[in-house]
Amino acid sequence: MVRPGDLFRAAQDDPDAAAAVRPEDHGQAGASHAVTALYHSHALGLTRLAFIMLGDRQAAEDVVQEAFCGLYRAWNRLPDHGNVHGYLRVSVLNGCRSALRRSRRIPRPLAVPAAASAEAEALAGEEQRATVAALRRLPPRQREALVLRYFADLPEYETALAMGVSRGTVKSTTARALAALGRMLREDQ
Repeated sequence: MVRPGDLFRAAQDDPDAAAAVRPEDHGQAGASHAVTALYHSHALGLTRLAFIMLGDRQAAEDVVQEAFCGLYRAWNRLPDHGNVHGYLRVSVLNGCRSALRRSRRIPRPLAVPAAASAEAEALAGEEQRATVAALRRLPPRQREALVLRYFADLPEYETALAMGVSRGTVKSTTARALAALGRMLREDQ
């Protein structure tokens, strides 16, 4: 009998071996093994995506954790396990939307890390902080479009699928968001 804890330890030791297990071979234990392997390979990137959307590390981690729990619960009902990364990305975005709706407050500025001592790095860090602060002031849909297109590096059609809109909407939303972001950055200088 395979216990979930054993699967977690096996996935930590060899994530590639965990990904090779087919859930239909081992029932729910296989689902646990596969989701654990997916967690190890994709959780960090999804947490970064959620953090950019929410601006709160703990909330981002909660959203990602809930997405993986939802994947585990739905594993045996999924028609195709080949696109689970897309399923997780959409689930994280939906969780971020829900968290933003629940909070209904002005986003808090991101924590400012200590600047490096080199002048060039300090200037680059300041520009990045200003850009992220301006990004946080964009409306949620525009922020989501920019994060998916340029942070997650998704093509237009995948961004459209993740947002649940057409490609044309992604193009226009992205163009408006970039224009607004440029205006905000010029005003802050």
